[in-house]
Amino acid sequence: MSNTPAEPPKQPVRAPFPWVPQWRTLLNSVAFSRDPIGNLDRVLAQYGDTVGVYLGGVRPGIITRDPALVQHILQKNHRRYLKSDLTHGLIRYLGRGLLTNEGADWLRQRRLIQPGFHRQRLAGLVRLMQTAATEWTTELTERTATPNQSAVVDIHEAMTGVAFRIMARATFSTSLTEAEGERLADILTRIQAFYVRTIRQPYLRPWFRVNGAYRRHDALSQELRTLVRGYIRQRRQHPPAHPAQAPDDLLQMLLDTRYEDTGEPMTEEQLLDEVNILLVAGHETSANALSWLFYLLARHPEIAQKVRAETTAALADRSPEFHELAQLPYALNVVQEALRLYPPAWILDRVALEADEFQGQPIPKGTQFSLYLYGLHHHPTIWPDAEVFRPERFATGAQPALPTYGYLPFGGGPRLCVGNHFALTEIQLVMLETLRHFHLESATSAPPIMMPLVTLRPQGAMPLRFRRLAV
Repeated sequence: MSNTPAEPPKQPVRAPFPWVPQWRTLLNSVAFSRDPIGNLDRVLAQYGDTVGVYLGGVRPGIITRDPALVQHILQKNHRRYLKSDLTHGLIRYLGRGLLTNEGADWLRQRRLIQPGFHRQRLAGLVRLMQTAATEWTTELTERTATPNQSAVVDIHEAMTGVAFRIMARATFSTSLTEAEGERLADILTRIQAFYVRTIRQPYLRPWFRVNGAYRRHDALSQELRTLVRGYIRQRRQHPPAHPAQAPDDLLQMLLDTRYEDTGEPMTEEQLLDEVNILLVAGHETSANALSWLFYLLARHPEIAQKVRAETTAALADRSPEFHELAQLPYALNVVQEALRLYPPAWILDRVALEADEFQGQPIPKGTQFSLYLYGLHHHPTIWPDAEVFRPERFATGAQPALPTYGYLPFGGGPRLCVGNHFALTEIQLVMLETLRHFHLESATSAPPIMMPLVTLRPQGAMPLRFRRLAV
């Protein structure tokens, strides 16, 4: 794994879009690092949906919230665009898995992993999702001994635990220990925060080399790999006596798969990279999505009550089976709207591998694009009342129709997130189980602060009050 951080291109590559002067982006680089979403929104409101900026005041790139341009890059002309070194730099810390890999290697791995998320396997994982959701509500019930008694919970901390429990069991058929889970969450937060800072403030990189910051975060990455490697080796050293006794989990699926061209299994390093990405990305994005979802439901108790009413009408007083989720369309709409307002993957990067054009405008080879998904989801002209939490937008036959490539909580095109159905199912089940037992409300008047790292998470604690519903 290279110890050299990704460097910006030596020669600025500029496409003919409006540009923010370099001196202005350099002057505002610290403010941008502290509040990238607020600053991006202001720049796009002033210059238009596509604008050139200098990331960190140094690196030229194009920011866009134009759905047509996003579709052009992710779908229509996707072969001319790959993820840039802004994502590839994560290889240093997370390895070369589906999130960070490219080209033929990525396609080869995608074909191996895709079956692990097919509908049939997903139905088998619903029980472990439901078990984790029930464990969460049981723990909360123990803190609220009587109906109408309440407990204040940091919802992001709680959902990180629930989502990690689900992803660990889906991957390893067991949960990592509480201590291992807490350590993993800490490692991920520290690596994300550091890596994003090296991107947003590239002029600090020499100082990070001198003060040992790169070395310390490399050590955190190795600690993460050691933890996951132990589970892989344990499974390989103690295989099941009979195939029928093999665990029905994602790790076993990866161990059993073979490349079509060689018939060979993945090496340990390939396994490690893929499991790392599945475990890290899978629990991180779901934890953030659940946290923002419950924050919204706490602020909109009438919507929470509509979910309860729909669930009661369809299922009485029990949890849904996988096939019964289709009978709860409003619950899905609530999740979809929460993902619109707070997309876990809030921005994507791509670079032009060759010269291209869009609507008559030339795009030079090497042009760096940042596809601003949060901006797409909050675009005032394609989403009426864009800041309002309105699940009915996603109802069948709703008007206006959903904008093409204006809603991308799991990305789009060939690199659509392989675990999108897994995540949607998990989020719905945890929401339904929680609302079945508890009323939610905010525990503070201060709105949460968004912390856009690699994913969109809340900054600090997000306290919510849970009150047991009367039986």
